[in-house]
Parts: sequence; C-alpha cells; structure tokens
Amino acid sequence: MKIRCLKCLLAVAVATFGLFGSAGAALAAPKANHHNGQQLLGEKIKTNGNHVIDKKGAYTTSVEVKGGKIAGLHVNHGKNGDVPVKKYKTNKKMAQVGQLRYQKAAFVLVQEYLGTTYIGYSYIDEYGNEEIYWFPYDMILDGDTGAILYVPAN
Repeated sequence: MKIRCLKCLLAVAVATFGLFGSAGAALAAPKANHHNGQQLLGEKIKTNGNHVIDKKGAYTTSVEVKGGKIAGLHVNHGKNGDVPVKKYKTNKKMAQVGQLRYQKAAFVLVQEYLGTTYIGYSYIDEYGNEEIYWFPYDMILDGDTGAILYVPAN
C-alpha cells in the first residue's frame, strides 16, 4: 500500500515540475528589436512632412519632420488604428549604423567622451516584442522631453 502511494506521489511531483518548466518557457521575456532610425529616415529628414520609415506586418511606422528635425514618431496598426509609443533616452548606441559590428577605437572614445545621447521611440507588437527606433539627440525637435531612461532587459 505504501509503495503504491509513493508511486502516485512521485508521478504527481514529476507532472507538477513538468508544468512549471513548460510555463517558464511560455513566459519567456519578449525581446527588444533595435532599429537605426537615422538610417531608415535617410535623406527624407530634409523634407517636412510625414514619412513612412518601416512596415512590420500590420504595423506602419512613420516620422513627422519639421525644419529638418523629428517632431514625433507614430505607429499605426492596419485594423486597430494608432498604437501607443514610448520615448526612451540612453548614452549607449543601441542600433548600429549600417549594422556594422566594428568601429575605429578613436571614434568610440570620442563618442564616449562627448556623451552622445540617443532618443528611442518604441511600441509593442502583438507578440509582446518591443520595436525601438533610435535617433541621435540632435535630430529630435523636442530633445528628451518626456523620455525615460532606457534600461536593457538583459
């Protein structure tokens, strides 16, 4: 009788640990995708108006340009309309220009010494992933007004 109870208890314990293990995988943290907004916008910065810089599924990301500076970033979902956008700031270069992985040491040192600030605009897609578009501070019309400090999840 005791052996039968121990087998049942063992089976329940294994099943419970299995459920917790699979729940942890399902609750994995969403990832942040960093985009170089300056590169995506390119020469359109010289023209006032609303410019589409990216499309991901039903999401269309556009930038409003006024006087050669970015006045705002807007995201629209094809079915649900406008999507909330969060504004970040950081001193770390989160998106690589042209996705280059190597930079000259002198450039990196100057960048760190001068304390270049980047402003990022983000939205969360339907899968919980965060899409962030980074721009140098001097491209933003209202600077870091309303921006919160960006802290990477890792």
